[in-house]
Amino acid sequence: MTKITRAQLEEAAALVHGVMPATPQYAWPLLKARLGVEVVVKHENHTPTGAFKVRGGIVYLDRLRRERPDVRGIVSATRGNHGQSLALAGARAGVPVTIVAPHGNAREKNAAMRAFGAELIEHGEDFEAARSLLPQLAEERGYEVVPSFHPDLVAGVASYALELFTACPDLHTVYVPIGLGSGICGLIAARDALGLDTQIVGVVSENADAYARSLEAGEIIATETSRTFADGMATRQPDPDAFAIIRAGAARIVRVSDPEVAEAIRIYHEDTHNLAEGAGAAPLAALAREIRNGDAVFPEGARVGVILCGGNIDRGVAARVLAGETPEPA
Repeated sequence: MTKITRAQLEEAAALVHGVMPATPQYAWPLLKARLGVEVVVKHENHTPTGAFKVRGGIVYLDRLRRERPDVRGIVSATRGNHGQSLALAGARAGVPVTIVAPHGNAREKNAAMRAFGAELIEHGEDFEAARSLLPQLAEERGYEVVPSFHPDLVAGVASYALELFTACPDLHTVYVPIGLGSGICGLIAARDALGLDTQIVGVVSENADAYARSLEAGEIIATETSRTFADGMATRQPDPDAFAIIRAGAARIVRVSDPEVAEAIRIYHEDTHNLAEGAGAAPLAALAREIRNGDAVFPEGARVGVILCGGNIDRGVAARVLAGETPEPA
């Protein structure tokens, strides 16, 4: 994948901002008091789908509709936020959308995808199994398969990074979760296009750490399972293009446990009164872990960013987390 220029970022942002306003970034004082460093939260939980992925769908469908106005439909796999993005964008573009999600997927994410207009099919026990059905569906229906990682998706989600770095160009470090990789790659693309030296730290679940293992090995390493309640990070197989960008542009990848993610959800609720899904809370969990363990030391007066990438957590899961529990993976 070639580098994204500032002009391309601004073009993608213009498309996104034709559908939704820029999301806010706030430095919450209670987080600073708790962690000892000023923490700027990028609130991607404040989008029309409750997550950052909506940006990529808007850009992808715009290009597809212009280049292939006769496209019959699209099909993709998801744990929820990518599917909502395509469903919203597909409805706006008049393109039928079929989404495949694994059995046991978040009930409220499934409901949202259907509400945005997608046909939802449940297949397999995890994301990789759900994705395996796509070639068959595409052939049967004459639909285009939309991957979870694609230059259009990266350019779209990079608009959140353009907003963040334009508002806060002095951020020392930004922590961002890794699912298939569009979020962190968009952040790296915007950082590089703007000529900043901000460190970018990826965050994965210790139970779904394929990207961390791959970075350590210098080659792609898949895992057998991805059992974490933070479903936005439940990935077993890294994308080669995403891995190349992460390897070249990320400072490091931090693993976090499910109990640490659950605690970060509680911290968000207590200190900011925002509800975060598991992947959305993972960057805060990683920052807290690194400060606690002395793995990250920031200069006096430094500001650190965390990407609250989404707030789509089922009510029952949120209730258990806020009550002090760590939910079992679905």
